[in-house]
Amino acid sequence: MADLKLTEVAKTYGGTVDVLKHINLDIKKGELIVFVGPSGCGKSTLLRMIAGLEKITSGTLEIDGGIVNDVPPAQRGIAMVFQSYALYPHMTVRDNMSFALKLAKKTPDEIDAAVSKAARILQLEPYLDRLPKALSGGQRQRVAIGRSIVRDPKVYLFDEPLSNLDAALRVATRIEIAQLKESMPDSTMIYVTHDQVEAMTLATRIVVLANKGIAQVGTPLELYERPENEFVAQFIGSPAMNLFAGEIIETGAQTVVKLNEGGIARSMLPTKSSDLGLRVNVGVRPEDMVLTEGEDYLFADTVSIVEALGEVTQLYFEPPKADEDTNTVIAKLQGIHMDIRGRALRFQADPAKVQIFHNGHSLYYRDGGPALVKSA
Repeated sequence: MADLKLTEVAKTYGGTVDVLKHINLDIKKGELIVFVGPSGCGKSTLLRMIAGLEKITSGTLEIDGGIVNDVPPAQRGIAMVFQSYALYPHMTVRDNMSFALKLAKKTPDEIDAAVSKAARILQLEPYLDRLPKALSGGQRQRVAIGRSIVRDPKVYLFDEPLSNLDAALRVATRIEIAQLKESMPDSTMIYVTHDQVEAMTLATRIVVLANKGIAQVGTPLELYERPENEFVAQFIGSPAMNLFAGEIIETGAQTVVKLNEGGIARSMLPTKSSDLGLRVNVGVRPEDMVLTEGEDYLFADTVSIVEALGEVTQLYFEPPKADEDTNTVIAKLQGIHMDIRGRALRFQADPAKVQIFHNGHSLYYRDGGPALVKSA
């Protein structure tokens, strides 16, 4: 398996349309890296450049220390699993998985050993003599993954492999991919998805793409607990993080922010005396909103909509009509609270979980923060 490094990689179409720029990323052997971001942010384009299916406009791509910009896809030591299964319908599972090895002139014994090993890992042994039409969607996707495993590549690339599956199959196949990674600890994998749950549960590290570059790279918990900017704060987590505008009125080891709507937010993020009076946005996740009856509150309003999801209830509060930049505030409470609609409620939040942003960027990273890979 391999290390992979991208240095100042960019992609431009027609010499004028920038899709990606300043992509700097080190991927270590054994990592499962997940690319996430909004539609059109360049996730699949970046994956295809790594595979050699898209030409890199500028910058360098290294695999195991060697620059591979001009190396043909077949010679990069990479296997790709596509969104569509792309199986040969007239071939059995065994033949689909062994086809690339036959083209590579491997011996029958080598082919049988590789197919048997992959079938055992993916629990496909009972289906080796079936045609793809006799398999479920999840089984077909496992065959597509098995076709990659038999090649023993340096890097595995997954391009939204679960997007064609229904909800139940997505969960089951996601678990299977996680188990596959556990059984192949030295394998290097890059996985593209728009599904946050897949990213949070599968990734060693997540790469959030936005605005033609990298918004943040970090472990799932780093991105959830310490987003570097408002985009990542609202993109990671469902529902999105609530943002409240306000002004810093106390600085020091604990920061106090007076919010525009009258509440008070306290954060364990330390600030400097020069930050007094700074206009900021306070970030609080819906699951960190805690009901209170005291006079000291962060947010107060009347419940507009209630969504009872069984294990949790989501409460929606409409923003003031005069403030067009304010999003709907959401609180997430454990249990079922159907009788809460129309009630006026007050909320507080643990200061350790309250984020502060200035000009779109977290104050936590102003003096360095944790060592994360960043794009210029």
